[in-house]
Parts: sequence; C-alpha cells; structure tokens
Amino acid sequence: MANAGIAPLDGFRVAAGGQGTAGDYARLLLASLGAQVSPAGIFDHEHPALAWKRSGLMDLTGRAEGPPRMCPVPLAACADGVIATLAALAEGFDIGIPSGAALLGVRARHAGLRRNGAASPGGSCRLLRTADGELAINLARPDDWALVPAWLECDATTDWEQIATAIARASGTKLLERARLLGLAAAVSDVPTVEAPPWVRLSAVGTRLPAGGRDPAPLVVDLSSLWAGPLCGHLLHRLGARVVKVESHQREDGARNGPPAFFDLLNAGKASVRLDLATLAGRSQLRQLVARADIVIEASRPRAMRQLGICAEEVVAARPGVTWLSITGHGREEPQAGWIAFGDDAGVAAGLSRILHDTTGERLICADAIGDPLTGTHAALAAWASYLAGGGHLVALSLAGVLGHCVAFDLPASAEALRERNDEWTRVAGCAGACRSTYPAPAARARPIGADTQAVLAELDIRC
Repeated sequence: MANAGIAPLDGFRVAAGGQGTAGDYARLLLASLGAQVSPAGIFDHEHPALAWKRSGLMDLTGRAEGPPRMCPVPLAACADGVIATLAALAEGFDIGIPSGAALLGVRARHAGLRRNGAASPGGSCRLLRTADGELAINLARPDDWALVPAWLECDATTDWEQIATAIARASGTKLLERARLLGLAAAVSDVPTVEAPPWVRLSAVGTRLPAGGRDPAPLVVDLSSLWAGPLCGHLLHRLGARVVKVESHQREDGARNGPPAFFDLLNAGKASVRLDLATLAGRSQLRQLVARADIVIEASRPRAMRQLGICAEEVVAARPGVTWLSITGHGREEPQAGWIAFGDDAGVAAGLSRILHDTTGERLICADAIGDPLTGTHAALAAWASYLAGGGHLVALSLAGVLGHCVAFDLPASAEALRERNDEWTRVAGCAGACRSTYPAPAARARPIGADTQAVLAELDIRC
C-alpha cells in the first residue's frame, strides 16, 4: 500500500489471527496500516465460495434465465476480513456487525433485485459490445441520459437498444475518453491487473493528537450520499462515533428515493442537518460544521468541495487531530480526479466482467454495485485507524483502487488456474438455491431530512 510515508497504526499491537482467506486478508490490512499483529483466533474457517454464496451475490450474478454464477476471486471473504479488522481495532467493543459478506448483498435484498446478465441488477449499467471489445456505461442519474447524444455524437438517443447499436460501431477507447470528458461513468472491460493497487492513500497533512485518551465518541460529519460513504458513516456509528448527516436544499441524498429499509440501515442513528448551500450563510454554516469535526466523510470530486470554499488539505492542517476521508471513483489525482464511477462500472474496470467471461463464456455484470459496499467498509477501517492514531490525515480511497486491490488479492496466476478454481468453488457452493443476504433489518428509522438542523447548529455554536 502506498501511504505517502505514513502508517497510522505504527506501534499498535492488534490481535488478529484465524484461519482462511478472510483471516489472511485481515492480517494484510492491519500490516498495511502499520499494526503489529499478534495471533488470535478470530475466524472460523470458511471457504471463499461459501462466503460468496452467503453474501447473496451469487444469486445476483448470471443471466436472468440461467444459473447463479460464482466469482472465483474472494470478494466476499475480503469483506469479512475488513469487518473482522474493524472488530480487532474496537478492542472488545461489540460493533454488532455479524458479517461483512452479508453487507454486500443487502441493497438487492431490500430492493428485490435479481441477476440480469449484462445489465446490472439495478438496471442503470449495461455491458455492451463495441467495435473492439466491451464497454460498461452507467446512466445512474436522470441528467446522464441528456448527455448521451453528445457522447455518441448522434441524434437524441432514448433507449438502450439505440445505444447498443451506436456503440457497436465505435471504438471503446474513444467512447471511454468522451464519457469521462462529459462526466459519464464508463469502463472498458479488461483483464484484471496482477499487481494490487493500493487500497488507500494516507497523507499526513496535519498534526496528530496523542493517540491515547481521545474521546470515544468522535464527531463525524458525513457529507456523502448513496452507498459507500453512508455505509462508512454507519460503521463508524457502530464503533461509537456521533455522526451528523449533512444534505443540501438543492440536492438530497438520492438513496432517499430508494428502498426505505436500505436508507434506514445506512443512516439510522445519524443526526440529520439540511443546509442551503446556494446562500453565503449556508456555505458558512457548512464550513463551520466541518471545522468542528473529528472525522469528515465526503464522496465527491475534489473540485466540488473547492467550489464551496472548502479545501480538504487546509481543513486537516488547520485543526490538530482531524481525519478527512475522501471517497472518489478513480482517485484524487489528475486526470482521475475528474472521472466518475459508480459501483457496477467500477467492477467492470477492475476486471470482474472479464473474469466472468473467461470462466462462463457469458457477458455479465458482477453482483450489485459491488464497488460501493467494499469501498464503504474499507473506508471505515481507514478512517477509524487514522482516528485511533491521532488523526492529521487526508485519507483517500477510490472505488477503482479498492476493487483492484481485492481482485488482485489471491488472484490465480493463469486463465487456466482461474477456470479450475471456478469449477471447484462452484462445486463447493452448489448452484441450486443460492442464498440472499441475511444481514439484519434496520432496528430504527433514519431521521427525517433536516430534523436536527437547528439543534446541531446551536449545540456546536454555528452561526449564519
């Protein structure tokens, strides 16, 4: 892991052992954060194929009329490893998360989604043939459809069949370049990289506080929306943090329009603040709120925060002990900082669709927005590790980086070995009656939007 020379848990001794792939991944994560790992039996051994089935993602992968499909890289086991690592850092505190694997399929469970071949279960992403390969395009936002004619350089395109026809005659590389220029989420289906990219980049741009004696309930300001960032906030809340969810009058969290139970799962227990960011007063309130946080979660392109007069590096440098968590599609560095990604197309970019094609012969989207829950869990781990070590970090994760890291972990060395593993894991799991996520339903409702605005601003002495 490339860490810009800083490992936040340097000198920490953490008990994290156990058998199996999840245990191996937990130890890898702790070592990458600088922790001294001592043996302990955290895990019972579970085959990665059974973790994939238990996650519900096997039931979400494959053609609608065909069998559920195995993914022969241990994504679900990695998710279990992340949650076990969080539990190790919690030092005996019960975070109440029974399974990282089950988190991966929880949205589909609440939304009633099903596998749909080369279309994502949610329906917004399609894997389509181009003149020289395959490309995933994710039209997840209503405004994305208005950009399609400019992207394809043709007349108005109103449905997926017309898009598929136009794409089939074009170069995937050129389509990808234009999509990124226009702010569309796209990815070329390619082979996964064998060398694991870093799952997190940590920059020490501020001052650490002494690691011991910090408030066990840090103030987390959650500026994110949809899935990865709110999941991170949910996990930090489970660790004892006080989380304030911030939305604007101009744009509320789009997940409010989805399954209520899923939104409640991610946001129950968070205070809800709503600010008018079109006004000077609202932007001032946001800056004051951020300045009082111990951890800030944001999941936007860096320029979006700068347009509000907020620079992450300056926030961390100004107040000792702050951790700023940045979640992006492809990273904070240019030109990647301007590229959009969502969970499904990020999975294609990481090579998951190519892996599935090589093992099944079918064009498939892997699972449901797989980049989001994997990144959200990793983000919570990185943020909590920074906080325990005294903060002072800009913590940057991307969907592409986290997925690339997980895919490369324990990746077979050849296509033949990958197919052999797929056959073996499919036999272990069994294709009949694949499970759906059993992650517990939310125990409480999320707060109505803006319900706590005045109370939070008054408590923190934030003025117009």
